[in-house]
Amino acid sequence: MANRPTIEQVALASGVSVATVDRVLNRRAHVRPKTAKRVHEAAVEIGYHASGLIGRRLREELPEYRMGFLLLDTGQAFYDEFARQLAQAVAEASDFRGVFMLDRASPRAPEQIAQKLLALSARCMAVAVVAPEHPAVSAAVAGCADRGIPVFALLSDVAPGYRRAYVGVHNGKVGRTAAWMIANAARAPGKVAVFVGSHRFHGHEAREMGFRAFFREEAPGFSVIETLVNFEDARFTEDALLDLVARHPDFVGCYVAGGGMEGAVAAMRAVEPGRRPVMICNELTPLSSIALSDRSITMVIDTPVRAISREVVRQMAQSLSGKGGRAGDCYLPFGIHLPESV
Repeated sequence: MANRPTIEQVALASGVSVATVDRVLNRRAHVRPKTAKRVHEAAVEIGYHASGLIGRRLREELPEYRMGFLLLDTGQAFYDEFARQLAQAVAEASDFRGVFMLDRASPRAPEQIAQKLLALSARCMAVAVVAPEHPAVSAAVAGCADRGIPVFALLSDVAPGYRRAYVGVHNGKVGRTAAWMIANAARAPGKVAVFVGSHRFHGHEAREMGFRAFFREEAPGFSVIETLVNFEDARFTEDALLDLVARHPDFVGCYVAGGGMEGAVAAMRAVEPGRRPVMICNELTPLSSIALSDRSITMVIDTPVRAISREVVRQMAQSLSGKGGRAGDCYLPFGIHLPESV
């Protein structure tokens, strides 16, 4: 007990007076948040016995923000991980107490997305959503804005002019990157394809546009066939890819711009290695890691869900606090994984 850190040592370590530490510990008077935070950090660093109490009291004084998140219900592990990262970002925030609320909706039901967005906004102070571009969704976002509820678009932009900001990757660059890899890795110029989940998702459309623009501008020897809509369905993707390989001997590359990777991997494993097209998919998962290792697919473009989660939570808190200026669109760097990097 003789070596137990004292309040005097906390004061010395934090560069404040003993009276200030006492005010922080016992709430005897107001202390500036930055000073109180410095006292808490010093108490933790030297092992002061009441550091936990100081931390709890500081947290109780923070504003409480109820944050809602509406993700897609696709059955994919990607959205489970995204939800986990969003919840963690809210829980770990140091400048507010966050209440995390989550709902999901089918990507094929924009009216349901609009209804759930409005329901979530009735319980939250700010909302972030993954949604297709659709009049019902735009109307819901506009309704939220009219009521002072900021809405942030995640992964795929939606309702420009009404949403507060977009947070995700630059989807046009993603599409061009996939095209560049195909152009440089294909056995020869030939036919290439791109699958999208739906043309209503701005992110998928932007990836398709970037993909086509690259070949038109930089690799005109390749021919981009009509875009295939797979609704992110693995079985459809598998069957469509096998059909393309069977019908086109010069089919040399494909990018699955949305979901459906499981079907792409299954199709490539059914094709003899010498005839496999260059295959680009999204998201590094246990399945895609193995598929890269056995050369079933050529490259994985990975969405930085951890960074996106922290950035959107930061912007939501900023918009609610009224500090730090206006929220703005944020394009975060995406990851690229190759067979030799996994």
